[in-house]
Amino acid sequence: MFNQKLVEGLGKSSMIRAMFEEGERLKKLYGADKVFDFSIGNPDVEPPMEVQESLRKYIEEPGLHRYMSNAGFTDVRQKVADYLTRKSGVALKADHVIMVCGAAAGLNIALKALLNPGEEVMVISPFFVEYLTYIDNAGGVPVIVKTQKETFQVDVDAVEDAITYKTKAIILNSPNNPTGVIYSRKTLENLKSMIERKEEELGTDIFILSDEPYVSIAYDGIEVPNMLSIFKNCIIVNSFSKSLALPGERIGYIAASSRIMDVELFAAAMVSLNRTLGFVNAPALFQKVIADNLDVAVDTESYKIKRDTLYNHLLKVGFSCVKPDGAFYLFLKTPIEDDALFCSTAVKHNLLLVPGTGFGCPGYVRIAYCYDLSMIERSLPAFTKLAQEYGLC
Repeated sequence: MFNQKLVEGLGKSSMIRAMFEEGERLKKLYGADKVFDFSIGNPDVEPPMEVQESLRKYIEEPGLHRYMSNAGFTDVRQKVADYLTRKSGVALKADHVIMVCGAAAGLNIALKALLNPGEEVMVISPFFVEYLTYIDNAGGVPVIVKTQKETFQVDVDAVEDAITYKTKAIILNSPNNPTGVIYSRKTLENLKSMIERKEEELGTDIFILSDEPYVSIAYDGIEVPNMLSIFKNCIIVNSFSKSLALPGERIGYIAASSRIMDVELFAAAMVSLNRTLGFVNAPALFQKVIADNLDVAVDTESYKIKRDTLYNHLLKVGFSCVKPDGAFYLFLKTPIEDDALFCSTAVKHNLLLVPGTGFGCPGYVRIAYCYDLSMIERSLPAFTKLAQEYGLC
């Protein structure tokens, strides 16, 4: 009766939300202070003061709330282009930028503009599970490639082995959801060299679709390499859900590298899709707000304290986990193969975690630590009891 493929995919794509809903149920039963919900990347911090000041400045501006170009306000797009030019060294113009309703909209628009039916998009596992739906929406075929064991860095050899004449794009997400790993410059430079070699060999173009909502959240001075500066056929999709703590406002942008052949035609296709896919244009008010705050970000130090508090305790009680370089997730290796069963056991201790199977990587769970530090500290005894249940300490 309904879209069979979509219905069959609901289990994985709704897994995060299912755990979130379970958390709400448990809070009603036991009280919010006794439930430790790490299920969803929903920042509990407020937007920076600069953002709030911009919002007050623009909210009563005459004419602001009307329709504008489907690509967004020209002055906002120019500010984004200038910002990215400064960061990457690649000269961009306003016409290379489309303002969109967050990264999800941006990815759907970019993939729809890129793909012909049956063309392949490589997804690096672990990955945000809805990538698969976005690719399917655009008529593409996902090809899942695992990262290097233990480090979660891109396995360049594995990517090379998976490239065919049908390969159209590779989605990169760094800092990564769910691992928090930042792909190193060395890894990305090796990937670039390999892609250029394969493009020459196959007579094709392979695009890098860089999903960057966490690009401003990095720790310990670790570099987040600029994708535009590395890859010729690069498309940036960014949102301000995480960097400015604005997930409910649905504001972001797509930026297509000026080095892409026929980039103007590609950009025009994306502008048309912004309208015909039903987004019409990005929210007017928040276009103006983010344009004033491109160099602003939430307090990363507070996230670092939360990361260290949780990470150090988990290692202390016997769990295994790669230390995140950025974002606000820990990807914990489960002591049993069945990560869903492990999450069910965790619920007995009022811990809400998300199975790694939902991110294409069974045997792990994702823990979002973008919550109040006091909640994280209260959860530590529950993690200890969970570890004891599996004989880790």
